[in-house]
Amino acid sequence: MNRLCLLLVVISCVNSYVAGQEVSSQAYYDNEVIPDVLSVVPEGYLTVQYPSGAEVEEGNVVTPTQAKDIPTITWDAAPGKFYTVILADPDAPTRASPTSRNWLHWMVGNVRGPDVGSGENLAEYIGSGPSENSGFHRYVFLVYQQPGPLLFDEPRLTDRSAENRASFSINDFVKKYDLGNPFAGNFFQAEYDDYVPILYEQIGL
Repeated sequence: MNRLCLLLVVISCVNSYVAGQEVSSQAYYDNEVIPDVLSVVPEGYLTVQYPSGAEVEEGNVVTPTQAKDIPTITWDAAPGKFYTVILADPDAPTRASPTSRNWLHWMVGNVRGPDVGSGENLAEYIGSGPSENSGFHRYVFLVYQQPGPLLFDEPRLTDRSAENRASFSINDFVKKYDLGNPFAGNFFQAEYDDYVPILYEQIGL
């Protein structure tokens, strides 16, 4: 009897964990990621963990200080497939007036499975950096499954400059390379903190 109870507890815990890794469609609508960034909910859940210990959980707050370093990301990747990873801010310079919508913070193409280090850096990682008094910004991670290895002709962007990052069109990029709907995704919110001036100096703003 005790063993049966223990087994039921374990199954319950496993089910709770799995449920926690499912995509919350409602979160994308509640936070207006749909329609501001996407037209459909990503198919799968993207786990995003920062070296600071912060974890992205579909709209939670992660500070710029916590998000300054490249995160570890994982998803249910299919063997032998290639992926593109994108991180963008749809609320630049402000959510009320997003004239630079989808400021590109990170993009890696030709990623084998979930191993981002195997991919081709198209835009090196720059952490969140909402300007002072601009309120909360959303930062949206997206993973797209490629039809195969791709030859990208976009200019390569360094993490020492903000050049060519504003007003990135995710839709145009997806259509250009036939990437289809997002395979996995996640997002967080951030507002200005004391790290932002350091970041701005790094990228020449």
